[in-house]
Amino acid sequence: MKKKILAMLLTGVMSAMLVAGCGAGQDTEPVADDASKASDTESEDSEWTADNVEGALDGVKLSFGTTGLFGPFSYYDTDGTTVIGYDVEIEKALQDILGFEMDGDFQVMDYSALTTSLAEGKVDFGMAALCATDERKAVMNFTKTYCDSGQVVMINKETSPEEIKSVDDLADGKYKVAVEKGTASHLYVQNNGFPESCIEVHDTITTAYESLEQGKVDAVIQDGPGARFYIDTTTDSKLEVVGDEFNQGQAPYAIAISNKAAENNPEIVEIFDAAIDKLVADGTMEKLLNGEKYTAE
Repeated sequence: MKKKILAMLLTGVMSAMLVAGCGAGQDTEPVADDASKASDTESEDSEWTADNVEGALDGVKLSFGTTGLFGPFSYYDTDGTTVIGYDVEIEKALQDILGFEMDGDFQVMDYSALTTSLAEGKVDFGMAALCATDERKAVMNFTKTYCDSGQVVMINKETSPEEIKSVDDLADGKYKVAVEKGTASHLYVQNNGFPESCIEVHDTITTAYESLEQGKVDAVIQDGPGARFYIDTTTDSKLEVVGDEFNQGQAPYAIAISNKAAENNPEIVEIFDAAIDKLVADGTMEKLLNGEKYTAE
């Protein structure tokens, strides 16, 4: 999985990411003349690049939202309260490079709430393995993709029908399928003819997994990295992935930036894109996506 993530990173695929939430956040502060170092030396027509982006958001306050429900990107540590993961480390690196200040503690919420908050401008930017779907692009801004994945089918080895070998065996509505509300998997079943009677929508992926573990549904559809992380880290899990990944290119993980934040800082998307390029170019992104912690130089 990590090799695949890195491969997608190095392609430099441009994409947007989206989410919004319901957590309360402060308005983004415009870049002040004395805080925007790059604006003193770069013309209005110049482009932000990995070489000139450092300190581009000095003096700016941004509120950040995530969710602890999608390991290995964003999940709770063993203490049950600390959120860790790839996305948390990437956010730390971005803050170090760009120089922005965190507006309060970062806000942790479920996916539905996060996407709503971003759409309403209550959170300035968000990361949580968020997919840049067309629906989300209509209500918020997105950076380039830093990771891409497809969906997979998960079954219970003890209770799921043996006939379920791939997603093609689920579309006729014969079996009950669980998905997480507002995710790429949810959109997939909605847009590909799955009868509503066979879809069980959960507010969190955790309860969807539990439903399958208990044999209450026949399958779960989820992003590949999250599904495999759950199986690898859950003791005595009865779940397994069947078939190949599908819906490729429809789960591009990117940083979601609210329209409100973009209005206050018109170049913020380009600045974040350049920072992603910098993290890829200097090898930091590879290290973070391989599970290393971010350490400022």
